[in-house]
Amino acid sequence: MRSRLLIPAVIALVALPVLVAACGDDNNSGGGNLSGSIAVDGSSTVGPLTEAAAELFREENPDVKITVGISGTGGGFEKFCAGETDISDASRQIEPEEVAACKKDGTTYEEVQVANDGIAVVVNPENDWATCLTVAELKKIWGPGSDVNNWNQVKSDFPDETIKLFGAGTDSGTFDYYTEVINGEEGATRKDYSPSEDDNVTVQGVSGGKGNMGYFGLSYAIANEGKVKTVQVDDGDGCVEPTNDTVQNGTYKPLSRPLLIYPSGQALQQEAVREFVQFYVDNYEQIAEQAQFVPLTEEQAQQSKDAVAKLAG
Repeated sequence: MRSRLLIPAVIALVALPVLVAACGDDNNSGGGNLSGSIAVDGSSTVGPLTEAAAELFREENPDVKITVGISGTGGGFEKFCAGETDISDASRQIEPEEVAACKKDGTTYEEVQVANDGIAVVVNPENDWATCLTVAELKKIWGPGSDVNNWNQVKSDFPDETIKLFGAGTDSGTFDYYTEVINGEEGATRKDYSPSEDDNVTVQGVSGGKGNMGYFGLSYAIANEGKVKTVQVDDGDGCVEPTNDTVQNGTYKPLSRPLLIYPSGQALQQEAVREFVQFYVDNYEQIAEQAQFVPLTEEQAQQSKDAVAKLAG
């Protein structure tokens, strides 16, 4: 099982290439006659999504080789702007210094959204008190050095019920994202929780005790409805339930974000790259479902298709 199921398996400071032979369908690929190689690197969160796209693309174009690295969004942009890769995976927008680096090296690009990412905070189904938690309360529970081990330490009107915590392992993009937006720093977390790269372990842990709590990708929470219960999150604008809709429209803050790829204009002059990127945006629903992310809305999908058309000329 992928470490997310919904999210990336491994985070590395250097690219960890995953070789994937890839191909496209009859509508997009020219009948499986494509050949060549495509280099992708960047976000470890987006990596499994790109792998899923490549696996589906492979079915009709086995002569196209796609290398997917996961050196992180920043590391991916360094390689991309230097012209070392054709596509950069990103879990955030390109930053000003990266824009300048690409401009300096003559790398043109277009931002293309390929999916949405949402992380669900989950509790045991018998938990009838923690229906909504603020970001500050989540940080109080999960922050570095936290000694909260009972729900009545979170709020005085919560019951005297022991908290046992389960969540993503440190090699997971979900771990990096959750710790950054909740605790204020990527990787910052209390150490006395049960981490796992397997979301099934977190489901079993949370469902195993009335006071238990965890977090993982929204798609997996939806798939395990009845075993775990999602918690609304209040980022200062009121309590918001994690759903596909609230993740897609960005109101589920701060635990939702767009997932992006940046194909270069130079690479899109190659037919194999152009067809792969077109396949990626044309088959967004199937790819998101296979990688267990939240798919694009129809409007987002059209914007992505327009971006690809613009870049390809």
